Amino acid sequence: MSMSLPTPSTAAGRDGLRALLADPGRAVIGLDFDGTLAPIVADPEQARAHPEAVAALAALAPKVASVAVITGRPAEVAVRYGGFADVPGLEHLTVLGHYGAERWDAATGKVTAPEPHPGVAAVRAALPSLLDGTGAWIEEKGGRAVAVHTRRAPDPQATFDTLRAPLTALATEHGLIVEPGRLVLELRPPGMDKGVALLAHVHDLSAASVLYAGDDLGDLPAFTAVDALRTTGTPGLLVCSGSDEVPELSNRADLVVKGPEGVVALLSTLVEHLG
Repeated sequence: MSMSLPTPSTAAGRDGLRALLADPGRAVIGLDFDGTLAPIVADPEQARAHPEAVAALAALAPKVASVAVITGRPAEVAVRYGGFADVPGLEHLTVLGHYGAERWDAATGKVTAPEPHPGVAAVRAALPSLLDGTGAWIEEKGGRAVAVHTRRAPDPQATFDTLRAPLTALATEHGLIVEPGRLVLELRPPGMDKGVALLAHVHDLSAASVLYAGDDLGDLPAFTAVDALRTTGTPGLLVCSGSDEVPELSNRADLVVKGPEGVVALLSTLVEHLG
């Protein structure tokens, strides 16, 4: 017996789901990685895709124009932690890493990327002294960005709030921006975000509909991109991988599901309805 699809809470979301179901071969499915396909963990190096995620994606990908995982992580890291390489059925999967600065296509297994921004190395060199004694720690992002996590600090939120201004000043000095997230501050080059990456991908494929699922502040630009597409005649569905931590996202979503488990269930149910 096939599961029934959840009903989006907005008219625009219902239109988006209807368009996707009517012409799946021209639909783009955009998905964040951490918090959406992979549960959030204290150590991001231990993050792995939900156990049923790859099977759901492999079943869905052949039925749509593209499944695009759009992440702040390096593309190769997301591929490894997701288990996306050499999976039958995932030939239509693309990973847009570093907010679209890097691209990995399952069909070729290759990563394409421009040269890293020189400000990233300069910021990385300055961070240890700035963070000394705070309990915050640094996550390397392949020379293209650097993230400061406060989840393991004695008072994670207070440490996050205290570090935000000095990290913003440091980033600005080296031509970078700060992207805040769930107890993480990422310093990265300007000009690329998940919205820019999603719009380019949708336009490249001349997609007729789009679904985007995310869980954090870094996904807001992708939500805004889907809103823009909807106003110009491309229906879309916005899904929040539910978290009480980011009401800015859940308040704008057409559909809120229960974390990665809920996202995987939604994708699996979509597959059943696409026949």
